[in-house]
Order: sequence, then C-alpha cells, then structure tokens
Amino acid sequence: MYSPTIQKLINLFAKFPTIGPRTAARFVFYLLRQPAEETQELLTVIANLKEKIRLCDSCFKSFEPPAEASEGKESELSSSPSAKAQESKLCEICRNPRRDKTTICLVEKETDLIPIEKTKKYQGLYFVLGGRVSALKKTDFKKLRTDKLLERIKNSEISEIIIALNPTTEGEATVLYLERKLKPLNIKITRLGRGLPVGGELEYADEETLSSALESRK
Repeated sequence: MYSPTIQKLINLFAKFPTIGPRTAARFVFYLLRQPAEETQELLTVIANLKEKIRLCDSCFKSFEPPAEASEGKESELSSSPSAKAQESKLCEICRNPRRDKTTICLVEKETDLIPIEKTKKYQGLYFVLGGRVSALKKTDFKKLRTDKLLERIKNSEISEIIIALNPTTEGEATVLYLERKLKPLNIKITRLGRGLPVGGELEYADEETLSSALESRK
C-alpha cells in the first residue's frame, strides 16, 4: 500500500515502545508535511543522541558529559587530569559530592529514576538494572547488570540498598532474585513501602505517592 521508503520508516517507528503500525504511520506522514529544515533538525538531534549521550560507568544512567573547554570550570572534586577523566565518565548524580554515598536505590529503567529524583526526598545514589526477570524465563537473568551491581557494592561504603521496582509479577520475581544475590553481602536491604498500588508503574506514579513509598520503605 505504501511506498518502500514510507513502509520502512513505519516499521522502524513501530518498534518503539507502545507504538503500533497506525501511530507509526501518523508519525511518518506528519514528517512528510513538515518543512525540510525541521526534518533536518530532527535528524541532527537523533545523530547527536548517539554521539553525545553516554551511560554512566557507575549507575548506567544516560547523561551528556559537560563541555569542560567551553565552561572553563574546574571540577569540584579535583583539578587533576586523571580525576577529570574519571569524572567525565560519571553522570551528574554520581559525581555530585553532596549525594549520600552510603545508600543506593535499584531501579529497572531510567524512566523510574527520574520521578524518584523529582520527589527531592532521596539524596543517595542509583543503579539502573536494565530490565526485569520473569519467573519462567531464565534468559531474562542475563539482561540484568547483576555482576556490575555486586562489583560496585563491594567496592563502596554502601550500608543500605533500596530495591525500587514496580510492584508487578515480574517486578516481584526480580526482587526475590536480587535479595538472594545481595543477602551474602550482609547489607541492609529495604523496599518501597505503602503508597504504590499492586500492578502499578513507578514511571507514572505521582511525586506524593513516591514520597510516601520512600519514607515507609521496609
């Protein structure tokens, strides 16, 4: 029905989360109606996304390293070249000296981290697991950054681990798996408390609900 070029772009858009073929087609025809300069701007931003955005070496949150040359500012932590090089690999949260280095919050994906930050109730560090597991799919365990997590905790001063996963079936399966992996470390493990409904998603929870869940963790 569509030309090969249009259909190919529809297929690509349809791979996006929650986007079906019909919505993907609307995206394509919307782009066709836009001026060439706006389409070019979109292409440039997408290219920059892959070129400029990195994953934090410590928590795996995506971030854009500061342009030190243009800012002309010295690091708060150190002015040595080696320290600056190491700092450039860390996101704004991990390199912030005012964050509580004794607490780490585990989230499934970055979109779960953002609403927790917006509550301004949590001042510790994070770790993005990169997925969740199903009780029936052993291949899911390989998707989690479990080894990276254990390595980070062992080489730190962390005294509390907050497991902030969605209260869904897969979320609960992931929590049980993480608790088994983390138990030998003899570190306090807590979970978000009351406030999050069963089956809910952190990404869509409001700030008041998340604040309550953080304060009543157990």
